Amino acid sequence: MLTQPYIDPVLLHIAGPFAIRWYGLAYLLAFVLFWLLARKRLQHQPFARLKRSDGSPLWTMQAVEDLLFWGVVGVVVGGRLGFCLFYQPMHFLTHPLEILYVMDGGMSFHGGLLGVTLALFLWARKRGFGFLQVMDFIAPCVPTGLASGRIGNFINGELWGRAADPSLPWAMVFRDPAAGGIARHPSQIYQFLLEGLLLFGLLWWFASSKERKPGEVASLFVLGYGLMRFAAEHFREPDANWGLVLGLSAGQWLCVPMIIVGFALWNHFRKAPLARAYTN
Repeated sequence: MLTQPYIDPVLLHIAGPFAIRWYGLAYLLAFVLFWLLARKRLQHQPFARLKRSDGSPLWTMQAVEDLLFWGVVGVVVGGRLGFCLFYQPMHFLTHPLEILYVMDGGMSFHGGLLGVTLALFLWARKRGFGFLQVMDFIAPCVPTGLASGRIGNFINGELWGRAADPSLPWAMVFRDPAAGGIARHPSQIYQFLLEGLLLFGLLWWFASSKERKPGEVASLFVLGYGLMRFAAEHFREPDANWGLVLGLSAGQWLCVPMIIVGFALWNHFRKAPLARAYTN
């Protein structure tokens, strides 16, 4: 049985309430990884061959950087509001200023997904890109960012797992007194491996091995994340204010529509003809 290693969540105190936190650096790493992977994604089809009417490339690093800015805003705003509304609505209703305390932790993937989807829909319309094209482009670049966020959760000692058999070699006692001092599953690491590394490997292979039909890559991301998060939630301690509803945690209930919609869309798009033009 292991003990959670102590890592001060604050890397560097600056002045007063201002500090550099590992959780914030995890998000910064997520955006850097996205930028690096997007550079490679530009070489994949159909993005490498798409041109504007004047013959210039449609997808460029300038477009990626512009898209990334809009995506960051969508992720942070949507992720924070999603956490506040989905998981602790009454607390943040009575403490509204705490909604701004992003660096203290507390982000919802499902809220972030809604936020970034809306932000990129608006970006696509403003810049003249097809929405499905944009979502297919970014989907394989996202899971490494999710992996970074789970490392941030682990350092913060939050979102720990359910009680585990102490004989489990990787069972861990978390330092937070609320964890009860008992052996638990390190569910942050499970999610790092599943919805982070495994989902990244699957999507990157699927997207880069050959040209896919419009919508296939994005819908596979929705389906794959929903399935992997649903599985990981079996080992994660349910949120105290929700508990289990009909045997499922809040995270699992939020994944159910993702799985249904993701599978339906993936099945629909894979049966469609390959639109080689795949134009904007």
